[in-house]
Amino acid sequence: MEFELWWLLALPVTFGLGWLASRLDLVQLRRDGNDRRGASLAYFRGLNFLLSEQQDKAIDAFIEAVTADPETVDLHFALGNLFRRRGEYERAVRVHQNLLARADLPAAERQRAQVALAQDFFKAGLLDRAEAVYTALTNTAYESEALAALLQIHERTREWSSAIDIAQRLERLAAGSWGRQIAHYWCEIALRQRRDGDLVAALDSLDKAAAADPQAVRPWQLRALIAQQNQQPELALAHLRQIATLRPDFTAVVAADIARLYRETGQTEAGLAWLRTHLQETPAIELLDAVLSLQSDVDERRRLTLHYLQAHKSLLAARRAVEQAQGSAHDEALRTAVAQALDGALANRQRYRCAACGFEVRNHAWHCPACMGWDTYPPRRSEELTLTAP
Repeated sequence: MEFELWWLLALPVTFGLGWLASRLDLVQLRRDGNDRRGASLAYFRGLNFLLSEQQDKAIDAFIEAVTADPETVDLHFALGNLFRRRGEYERAVRVHQNLLARADLPAAERQRAQVALAQDFFKAGLLDRAEAVYTALTNTAYESEALAALLQIHERTREWSSAIDIAQRLERLAAGSWGRQIAHYWCEIALRQRRDGDLVAALDSLDKAAAADPQAVRPWQLRALIAQQNQQPELALAHLRQIATLRPDFTAVVAADIARLYRETGQTEAGLAWLRTHLQETPAIELLDAVLSLQSDVDERRRLTLHYLQAHKSLLAARRAVEQAQGSAHDEALRTAVAQALDGALANRQRYRCAACGFEVRNHAWHCPACMGWDTYPPRRSEELTLTAP
């Protein structure tokens, strides 16, 4: 067997190529290892800055980490969420869109990135784009979260029919009871129909509101409004008195209207008796005012006001007591001075305070503009809610 010379040359060349390849792989491994270590160190520096409330330095550290290891998904989420917290919504959108552009992104991480992107759009006020992304998530593991966000969007855009549909879907997912909100959505639809002159449709919507939440008082208040518009004061009065049956504490909200309707229908004495009974059962300054508006006897007005003040130690009641005072010129000057002092003390205390977030409004509201809660305003003003029993 002849021995060919080229084999002698091939062996050392092959060995040399193998050694060179191994060295190159080792260098690459070292470089990758250094990159990952650098990314990890930058990530932990970013966390440290974040905990120290140094958000600018935290962002710089996270950007360094993402640059060193662009494949790490969690780093992108951390950076995008930080941008959103700072109000830099365009940068947050860019980070999450870059994630979604990756073809190798697992399905679970893709959905997570969609949720983050939808949050970016929502915070930026791009509600149509947020709605599109959340809608795409309604058949995923994030369905409940997406539906809750869509409900907020429809509330903000006053798309009440869509809000009803979303709330009903949430109920079917066993995500709590939404009857109270649905009732308010139907009331909002009824208000729109009333403005358009379609009173029949408005009354039908109020029936649906009452069916959604049998304890809701707002549908009865709106029914009374429509009855008055139709020149039916007796029916309007019956609707408002129904509120006292459902939720007696909310009688205060409609007390002035009840007193006016009693007067318009020629039932002043009956109205006075009815209101005085409810004033005793559910004391509130609005009920006292309603009683005083029907009571013609000056001495009795003064006695009622003093009795309420003695029982409740309310600045509002004190203000009413001063209004009822009569006497000499000296007493009149004293009355004026005390009234001015009380007005100053009451300047910021005659509001209604949201029980969920504390936001205050001058007139009673069914929907808190701050926390977006429904039925979160108690029917009594904040000044009376802070009273303690003597």
